[in-house]
Amino acid sequence: MGDNEEPQDFIRVSPEKLSADEVSQLVVSPSCGAVSLFIGTTRNNFEGKKVVSLEYEAYVPMAEIELKKILSDIRQKWPTVKHIAVHHRLGSVPVTEASVAIAVSSPHRNDSLDAVKYCINALKATVPIWKKEMYEEEGYTWKENTECFWRKKDDK
Repeated sequence: MGDNEEPQDFIRVSPEKLSADEVSQLVVSPSCGAVSLFIGTTRNNFEGKKVVSLEYEAYVPMAEIELKKILSDIRQKWPTVKHIAVHHRLGSVPVTEASVAIAVSSPHRNDSLDAVKYCINALKATVPIWKKEMYEEEGYTWKENTECFWRKKDDK
């Protein structure tokens, strides 16, 4: 691959286990000095309750459309960004395992760092992926991301 390689977008929403290595390798480019990564993992607690795993469900075709929009926004805001990879896991994600992995390459670090932060925030706000927290004690709760656009409409 030369330096004139075309920018590429890699999107995957599936039950496959996520790999930080895999997403970072997808975006590496000879013309880029930065690869920025974000890995979102399941933590073991929420508001004092002990969480054992998270379950993710998605309307996959719609999730992919929304992710493509986010990636196209990133390319508008940060034109030097080269490659972008966003992988989101579905199904059960045990504590410490990754539910989302995002990697962005750019010639210099600021653009890829800013783009990764924008990407995870936009993903949580607009992509139809639902999270169910599985607790040790009393069952589970479906969680909406507080940023979700579909919440804001009904909240008075």
